[in-house]
Amino acid sequence: MRGSVPPGKIFSKMKNYKNTRRPDRITPSPVRKRPPETASAEDDGENGAVAGRNAVMELISANADIEKIFVRRDGKREGSIKMIVARAIAAGIPVVEADRGKLDAMCPGVNNQGIVAVTGAKKYSSLDELLKTASDRGEKPFLVICDRIADPHNLGAVIRTCEGAGVHGVIIPKRKGCGVTAAVMKASAGAAEHMAVCKVSNLAETVEELKKRGLWIVACEADGTPYDKLDYNMPLAVILGSEGEGVSRLLKEKSDFVASLPMRGRVNSLNVSCAGAIMLYEILKSR
Repeated sequence: MRGSVPPGKIFSKMKNYKNTRRPDRITPSPVRKRPPETASAEDDGENGAVAGRNAVMELISANADIEKIFVRRDGKREGSIKMIVARAIAAGIPVVEADRGKLDAMCPGVNNQGIVAVTGAKKYSSLDELLKTASDRGEKPFLVICDRIADPHNLGAVIRTCEGAGVHGVIIPKRKGCGVTAAVMKASAGAAEHMAVCKVSNLAETVEELKKRGLWIVACEADGTPYDKLDYNMPLAVILGSEGEGVSRLLKEKSDFVASLPMRGRVNSLNVSCAGAIMLYEILKSR
């Protein structure tokens, strides 16, 4: 449980930190109806269609539940496509030829590279399952919270880095953020198939729950302690903010520490996937 200050350096900026209490009740904003094409997770691209050669190969390698693989009819089966098809057939996965238009319609806006796999929709994990993963590995929890990351390419890149850095799970919001869509799967190069993702209704309440379970919260945001001066060898959840606004005020207030990257140029921030990669590997080194 949370209690004494974790081992490592203690910073004066953190001494006056005060937990912000959540109001007993927050009046919800009026609900606006969304257009039919974005009204549900299934319509938002979380339909189990995964495009791209690397992503499909990762699905096969992970023994994912693949119903069928579609290959472009007018494309020559050479290079990686030929290898993927051979692996699919050996695994007993049906391979069907389809024209370019059908593949494009299955994953709109995604460069499918002539191949699309159809699976069940991404199975999201619970918070308990994320923490159990850490326990099963005999490691201190290491989670990443994505605060309203809307670009699927950014989310996919973050998930890919999380998988490589040994993160136990990624937490995303049900609204005001991107889900694990076909574009995210492709951008993650298939890493999203290996990474446990938990989708929650309220990030602020989730942060409070994690703190009750003994995790320390670090927000990656400006005006904090230099990122390489903190000791991350503790049960930890890192918050990465949205592309335009960064970490929300409420989540920043609820964080135990704020870690900042040095910016020597004229721009005041890095892309969230780049900043996340720097932070996560610094944490990996510290742990």
